[in-house]
Amino acid sequence: MLVWDNVLLHLTVGMREFIDANAEWLTVFQLPTYAPNLNPTEGVGSLVKRDIGNLAAADLGQITRAVKRKLKMLQYRPEAIDDCLAGTDLALDL
Repeated sequence: MLVWDNVLLHLTVGMREFIDANAEWLTVFQLPTYAPNLNPTEGVGSLVKRDIGNLAAADLGQITRAVKRKLKMLQYRPEAIDDCLAGTDLALDL
């Protein structure tokens, strides 16, 4: 299976030839060039950026600590992660 996002970089002759040459076993799902509504990590990123968007960091380490702290907080709020997945209308089959 190939999930293809149609970024111009990926629209090469070689890529098209590969898909055509392997059509008997390769299933291709083409997405729009940018599809944040299909990507649950976009929601997680939004939650993280919301808290650090106004951070006046003195160095990269301070930003790193702020991001890690927010991600750690999200680990204890699985409903927030579930909401990010629900926003995509995709299902998580376990």
